[in-house]
Amino acid sequence: MRNVGSGLSILALCSATLALSSCSSMSSDMYSSDGGSYAYNSAPADYSSRLPQSITAGEKVVVVDPRVHAWGAYENGTLVKSGQATAGSEWCPDIGRPCRTSTGSFRVSSLGGPECKSKIFPVPKGGAPMPYCMFFHGGQALHGVSEGEVVDGNISHGCVRLHVADAEWLRFNFVNVGTKVVVKPYD
Repeated sequence: MRNVGSGLSILALCSATLALSSCSSMSSDMYSSDGGSYAYNSAPADYSSRLPQSITAGEKVVVVDPRVHAWGAYENGTLVKSGQATAGSEWCPDIGRPCRTSTGSFRVSSLGGPECKSKIFPVPKGGAPMPYCMFFHGGQALHGVSEGEVVDGNISHGCVRLHVADAEWLRFNFVNVGTKVVVKPYD
């Protein structure tokens, strides 16, 4: 969505598009701190400026950088696509422990489609949608989430949240079992 003039406009926009998508995930974080204009996902759509344009690699690599909340797909060291990413949180109160995404170099071990769901979250029975999941370290995966759940912050249970369109693109156009995933340090 682009800039919207008022809270009433947001309500009207949600009502008008309810048949296409759910507006229930919209929250107060859409409002600017000065009380003026409103924006949804006001961060730049081009996340390539947050990542190096090239890396040393002779293979396909997905790089996730929790410091800048971005992912990048590199082919033979050149950035070919990037987007917003939300990594794991410092602390997850529902499980009573830190839940940062593991950092280091991993390989994708399994792939899922649009029906992929968590076996753990929400606690205790699981079932949270994880469309186009790409597991790379135990239960940690790159995957899509509902609009509004990918933010410039680290708030997940350890997976890397992506916009659904980005997860779908990665899953079907870039990632295979064995593709390298590098999660950069938080610090």
